[in-house]
Amino acid sequence: MTPPAETPPDAGAVLEIDLAAIVANWRKLGARHRGGPVAGVVKADAYGLGALHVAPALHEAGCRHFFVALLEEALPIRPLLPGALVGVLNGLMPGSEKDFLAHDLTPVLGSLAEVESWAAAGRRAGRRLPAILHVDTGMARLGLDRRELATLQQDHARLDGIALAYIMTHLVASELADDALNEQQRARFQAACAALPPARRSLANSSGIFLGDGFASDLARPGAALYGINPTPGAANPMRQAVRLSARVLQVRKVAPGESVGYNASWHAARPSRVATAALGYADGFHRSLSGRATAYFDGRPVPLVGRVSMDLTTFDVTEHPTVTPGAWLEVIGAACTPDDVAAAAGTNGYEVLTSLGRRLHRVYRAQADGAQVDGAHIHGAQA
Repeated sequence: MTPPAETPPDAGAVLEIDLAAIVANWRKLGARHRGGPVAGVVKADAYGLGALHVAPALHEAGCRHFFVALLEEALPIRPLLPGALVGVLNGLMPGSEKDFLAHDLTPVLGSLAEVESWAAAGRRAGRRLPAILHVDTGMARLGLDRRELATLQQDHARLDGIALAYIMTHLVASELADDALNEQQRARFQAACAALPPARRSLANSSGIFLGDGFASDLARPGAALYGINPTPGAANPMRQAVRLSARVLQVRKVAPGESVGYNASWHAARPSRVATAALGYADGFHRSLSGRATAYFDGRPVPLVGRVSMDLTTFDVTEHPTVTPGAWLEVIGAACTPDDVAAAAGTNGYEVLTSLGRRLHRVYRAQADGAQVDGAHIHGAQA
């Protein structure tokens, strides 16, 4: 394979991010979700791919609902998203009300204490302030628990000063279509909303969109599926791949039978071998748990990882690839080795694979379906 045309000569690894694919995935999810629009969840720096680039691309395509986890994630993207709702999922930290007001951000209220703080802010401001109410239906992390929910259902006046934009919950096991928890949560959510003031509802996440029309609501909140992670494990991935990670070969050396490679001599050559050392390691988000388990690709053919992944370097057996020489590029995430494939080898999930991608990677953003690169002066190679 060849790297992008403008790859700097000193780049050790290149991460290509296909904004057009992310937009296409958002549109596909929107077409499938019959209840209402779909948001763009861009928390954790758009799952490691760069919220400053992903969020504006989705906004330009028509997305008007965005979610992040933290207030500090919302502040940089807020000016880039005129007219859009920007919700903060982790809720209202004490003393942060003024920042939400100043930057037109919408808190996701997950406790009675947060409800009371935001309602008081609304009364001080002399107007009802928009918020999203989070009801816990089984995750037991954030959201009003049964006791708090019952209190609010019996006393709607606690919401004075608040304009409910949505009531939401979060599905526990939506990637498992046959899990009984899905229907239990849907029923609990319906019952919870029935005793609250009328408001639009938000139920499905990425996988929830694929559970059928019973899980449609006024707003879906897909995250991982936007970035190419399979929302239907066990079935073909309906989403387009959005990333490719390539690593430059720094050296190729001959290794005799019986000789070891890497830390702790965890791999020994069983034959006369050629081993390529690539400029990629766990400091770049290529997990150490991939040692001896991952596969890269060269010209579409598999190249096994041998030895231990170290901080800056990883070694691959290129004995079957005589054309691999220093300066060649190996594809370690791409069409043949998706984030889900890498996750399976690492014993994790595709979410962690993407969100681990490091800042040392040279980043290239592609904004058009024909693969054209975004203006280099503004985005190409930026650290996102």
